[in-house]
Amino acid sequence: MEATNTGTQQPAPKKRNPVFIIILALLVIGGGWFGISKYLYSLHHEDTDDAQVSADINLIIPRISGYVSEIKVKDNQQVNKGDTLVVLDNRDYQLKLEEAEAALTVAKSNLDNAKALTNAARANISTSKASIGTADAQIEAAKVNLWRATQDYERYANLIKDHSITQQQYEQALAAKQTAEKQLAILQQQKNQAAQQTNAVSVQSNATSQQIGIAESTIKQKQVDVDAAKLNLSYTVITAPESGRISKVNIQPGQFLQAGQALFSIVHSNSVWVVANFKETQLDKMKEGQKVIVSADAYSGHKFQGVLSSFSPATGSTFALLPPDNASGNFVKVVQRLPVKIEFTDANDSLVHKLRPGMNVLVDVHLD
Repeated sequence: MEATNTGTQQPAPKKRNPVFIIILALLVIGGGWFGISKYLYSLHHEDTDDAQVSADINLIIPRISGYVSEIKVKDNQQVNKGDTLVVLDNRDYQLKLEEAEAALTVAKSNLDNAKALTNAARANISTSKASIGTADAQIEAAKVNLWRATQDYERYANLIKDHSITQQQYEQALAAKQTAEKQLAILQQQKNQAAQQTNAVSVQSNATSQQIGIAESTIKQKQVDVDAAKLNLSYTVITAPESGRISKVNIQPGQFLQAGQALFSIVHSNSVWVVANFKETQLDKMKEGQKVIVSADAYSGHKFQGVLSSFSPATGSTFALLPPDNASGNFVKVVQRLPVKIEFTDANDSLVHKLRPGMNVLVDVHLD
């Protein structure tokens, strides 16, 4: 009788699937290659997607207040430097200019009047001095006449004692002497009056000369008022300070504008650049003059050529409306970003002029 096998039979081992091993090996190799390539790439590149296109933007601000008379531009319109944008009602400023010009005319008339008075006073001074000279000559003649009358009187006084002359002759000599004395006194008084008049005229001449200086200063002041009125009148026509494209125009005819009120903007689309905000940990090897490749979301697949132009003097948070104050409260370390300016270098790239401020771009800085 045959013996039966009472032991258990072991199952045969399963064979591994070679496809799984191949896929796993490919993933490991691919992951290693990707990691190495990214590491090697990071040694020679720094990139960020925190970057936007920027351009010069001029705010159009009226220098004076007034009502809008006419609007010469529309939204998104291209304008050249010096083109008229907005015209304000100029009637009030025209009246102020005419008022200032009238005041200037009055000031010039006052100057002419002061000069005429000064010339008249100087002529009076010459006349007074001439009268003084005439009085001096008359006084000298009167002194001679008095001396002769005195001599005659003294002789007649001696002769009357001897009764050599009549009483009438003596009295005539006495009267002649007294008349000569009074004539001399009158002439001296007239000379004093002429001298006083000359002094008065001199004082008047000095006063009128000062009036000339005051009138000339007034003319300068009124001329400044005229120039200011002309300047304000010119401000009623608002022109473009630079060439560019108009933003949305938020004003209407008849609207009252305040001086310093922002109306709209002019964007200089012909001159654009990129501001990229790099982390402070990325700045170690970056320096001015390095080549930069810029990719715009609006034009995918196109590479813009640029150069790293300059670094901001402070981080972006420093210029914020409410900058962080780490000295108060609990301090939490946050990696800061520094704005970096990148300028385009390919002048023949027509797409550069199609970039608009605010567009998002990807920046790749070549560290070599």
